[in-house]
Amino acid sequence: MNQERLLERFLRYVKVETTARDDAGCYPSSPGQMELGRLLKQELETIGLANVSQDEHGIVLATVPATTPKNVPVVAFNSHVDTSPETSGAGVKPQIVRDYRGGDIRLPGDPKKVIRVDDNPELKSLLGTTIITTDGTTLLGGDDKAGLAVIVETAAYLIEHPEIAHGDVRICFTCDEEIGHGVDHVDLKQLGATACYTLDGPGADKIDVETFSADLAIVTVRGVNIHPSIAKGRMTNAVRAAAALIDRLPRTERSPETTDGRDGFLHPYQIDGGVAEVKIRILLRDFETAELARLAERIEKAAADCKKDFPQAEFDVRIVPQYRNMAEGLAREPRAVAYAEKALLRLGRQPERTIIRGGTDGSRFTELGLPTPNLSTGQHNPHSPLEWACLEEMEQAAELLVEILKVWAEEA
Repeated sequence: MNQERLLERFLRYVKVETTARDDAGCYPSSPGQMELGRLLKQELETIGLANVSQDEHGIVLATVPATTPKNVPVVAFNSHVDTSPETSGAGVKPQIVRDYRGGDIRLPGDPKKVIRVDDNPELKSLLGTTIITTDGTTLLGGDDKAGLAVIVETAAYLIEHPEIAHGDVRICFTCDEEIGHGVDHVDLKQLGATACYTLDGPGADKIDVETFSADLAIVTVRGVNIHPSIAKGRMTNAVRAAAALIDRLPRTERSPETTDGRDGFLHPYQIDGGVAEVKIRILLRDFETAELARLAERIEKAAADCKKDFPQAEFDVRIVPQYRNMAEGLAREPRAVAYAEKALLRLGRQPERTIIRGGTDGSRFTELGLPTPNLSTGQHNPHSPLEWACLEEMEQAAELLVEILKVWAEEA
């Protein structure tokens, strides 16, 4: 694998702003996603892939043609071009730390931002590697531009090494994954794969086989607005009503700050508006899909209780399904995970089946019938100005993809 070329790809991709926008009203939700898609399309064409396209929704598809006459199931690789709206993705200035010697990493754009070993113990095992960070004023975009770089470099390697026997490999780059719409416009029949792998996971050698099930609650609180000088007995302040509702949601339990492992949560993460109207966005997450309904009931009860204190206010709770735990779907096609584990073992690495307290495009793909476990890509601390990535772990991810294809070809 060409490590420097892999790094150059990654640095090129992270400099394109592709922040997903919840309130954009269009797809994709930001113009940079189309821009990066055009760049990826051009690179895949230059590499020599077949059937390269970018549709009106920004979805990029391409094929690495088979190199064996055997009837090998089609395998797909997927990553997303957008980055999280939780931290700015504009003007990313990557910092490259070569031959990392250990210790905390200070970020030059903000002296208060430090990637500390105490908070990132995995750094202790990465001495001598190349670490990529930002300057501390933006996220890095390793989620999921590390995945993009890994897949494109793998495609280039396969074209350069036709002696490697594999079936058709389909590449699919999606948009707006971070706001739950990554696969909205993907045609699975057109993709035509038996199994897919998302490249959207942290660290190395992990295979995510379960994700949260997820819904989004959009709570609209409508008040009665009037000039504050004549407001006595007439105004109902939607801001106060919304604050009261949020205060009734769980804080000491069932919140991201107080849960880990398999525990789900309610997470109010965005509030917009004023005296007349406020919108609150709340994430509902649990590994048991049935629990989502119970979490929704807690929001509805909070709204009903608030109505007693703010009788002139209106509270509208709308639940939007997002994605579901991939575990059941993966069980219907066990080869997807088993072949990834076999490939890791052949590379002399120890596979680790993990659960992810979040979701991927693979959650939706699996729900729709395409089994799609999630693989590591060397990204760390996603959605944060303290985000970083390890080049050697990205290279290992590319090597794993090649080995997975070999296993699928040999087992056919």
